[in-house]
Amino acid sequence: MNCSRVALPVSVLLVSLTLPTIGQTSDDTRKESFVPPMQTQSQVSNVTATPAERQLSGEEMGDLYMARKQYREAMEQYQLLSQQNPHNAVYLNKLGIALHQQTALGAALKYYERAVKTDPKYADAENNIGTIWYQRKKYSKAVRAYQKAIKMNTEMPVLYSNLGYAYFSEGKYEDSIAAFRTALAKDPQFFERGSSRTGSILQDRSVPDRGRFYFLLAKSFAEAGNIERSVFYLRKAKEENYDKFNDVKKDPAFAAVLKDPVVIELLAPKPVDSTQP
Repeated sequence: MNCSRVALPVSVLLVSLTLPTIGQTSDDTRKESFVPPMQTQSQVSNVTATPAERQLSGEEMGDLYMARKQYREAMEQYQLLSQQNPHNAVYLNKLGIALHQQTALGAALKYYERAVKTDPKYADAENNIGTIWYQRKKYSKAVRAYQKAIKMNTEMPVLYSNLGYAYFSEGKYEDSIAAFRTALAKDPQFFERGSSRTGSILQDRSVPDRGRFYFLLAKSFAEAGNIERSVFYLRKAKEENYDKFNDVKKDPAFAAVLKDPVVIELLAPKPVDSTQP
């Protein structure tokens, strides 16, 4: 089925903050009281008119509430739209996101699944199912959901990025690099975006072992031929005191990177302090 997918732009914080639970009293909400704020991406059509200029549609009002982080109000708006249009996958998915942002993961999952059932080719909602499993640390289930989303739509870099994060958290580092490399091939600037756009698809960039993660991301950029960004993430890996940082010297992927003055400095042994007894 064809669905209209409209959203508003908004910058969203990344990981490691606690979201308040708003208006949710279910057992699911109480059990899952912490979720990093989600980053959202989609192809969007900007709504430039203000309420004073024209009457916003119901979906535009919901998107506006999301942009303002008024998630309960957005939920109520999308809920009304879903009741009026029970076979609209976009409304079901957006209702799931509004619940997700309130940490009601079980309820959010239900609406994502309904969205996919309504539109079996809706990769956005299948991806969002993956983010539920990722946040619950069910990484194998997250991987399967992201893989299903990629089969639905092979051209979305965010799907490969999310798959890379899930592989990384599962300890499958080579698979993680391959997924990140594909995301970069689809969009060389994908990891450089400092803000996101509200819409219909979620990202979670929270990872354990950030030092290793930065090192692998540096390797992905090196293999893509982007020396500057590879050096940038190598520096971050060094700052995280990654214990295998010196592996850069024997990994062929970093051959060109080793000539960079910054990397030479990062690899240089620390000078001995002669003033110490």
